[in-house]
Amino acid sequence: MVSDSLYHGPRVLPKGRVSGGVNALGVKYYNNLINEILANGMVPYVTIFHWDLPQALEDEYTGFRNKKIVDDFRDYAEFLFKTFGDRVKHWFTLNEPYTYKGDSSTEPYIVTHHLILAHGAAPYQRGQIGVTLVTAWFVPTTATTTSERAARRALDFMFGWFLHPMTYGDYPMTLRALAGNRVPKFTAEETAMLQKSYDFLGVNYYTAFFASNVMFSNSINISMTTDNHANLTSVKDDGVAIGQSTALNWLYVYPKGMEDLMLYLKDNYGNPPIYITENGIAEANNDTLPVQEALKDNDRIEYLYSHLLYLSKAIKAGVNVKGYFMWAFMDDFEWDAGFTVRFGMYYIDYKNGLKRYPKYSAYWYKKFLQT
Repeated sequence: MVSDSLYHGPRVLPKGRVSGGVNALGVKYYNNLINEILANGMVPYVTIFHWDLPQALEDEYTGFRNKKIVDDFRDYAEFLFKTFGDRVKHWFTLNEPYTYKGDSSTEPYIVTHHLILAHGAAPYQRGQIGVTLVTAWFVPTTATTTSERAARRALDFMFGWFLHPMTYGDYPMTLRALAGNRVPKFTAEETAMLQKSYDFLGVNYYTAFFASNVMFSNSINISMTTDNHANLTSVKDDGVAIGQSTALNWLYVYPKGMEDLMLYLKDNYGNPPIYITENGIAEANNDTLPVQEALKDNDRIEYLYSHLLYLSKAIKAGVNVKGYFMWAFMDDFEWDAGFTVRFGMYYIDYKNGLKRYPKYSAYWYKKFLQT
């Protein structure tokens, strides 16, 4: 049994760096959390950075837009390893770094460059270090070479953008060809540091998109989101959807993408040890629905079953899958949707003291694990 936790940098380092002082209460909190996890027979898989940049570093030098962040991240990671590494043996440096804001033509490339360098700079310890990347799968809209190439470009821009340098030391050729000098360059030393810079790979997979070729982009409004020259959609012009819709407009159910993505990793990235670190379905948070009705999450059961089925096919084909985390154990506050949707196997009654109720999927998943 495994448990996924994450560190909030500001809780441990209020001023953003080790030299600025350590919050003893924050360290105590995580010591207690780790000890409780272990006492209950679980193994902690810990994320070091999950989008919560200390405000002090944003104010001082604009955070990940500045290369100074690499050294501060390295020191932060080293502090965590020394403080908690006697009990935590599996670390994820980053979670879903594919998140961006600001000047979309340049800043995503700069921030990503520094995130990747921060990952590579994290010192090794007597545990294992990985990274968690999110990606969709991309299905050619038509059986044409142009659509197939568009799907591959879309994957390179969402997934290969991070994984390629962490494996081979540089960005995919498609990025350099289409984004040009807006993509920073690695030094020879940085390339050497980044090559095979993870012991295992975490993959967050939820959905897929149709991909078709875009003949040209608007040179006046250059953006990272259009650099891939691909049109991505969940529903084709003829009304055919890629899968069942859900409570989130971007999440359509496409379980075969799980198998396709795993085989792609095996064939293109050396078949690394893989953990599925997030996989789940959203349902609308309907406050008018009686609790007992809200527990009937049959769509979630079908989603989990179908994705695990395709994952098992990938494993039988030789993909090196080591574990699976579903999202989520309980209903939560989603970064981009707040409390408007529910991802959990356990229902949280927000109106009555946060009381928890197992949904149908919790019973199904328990039985699945025991089988």
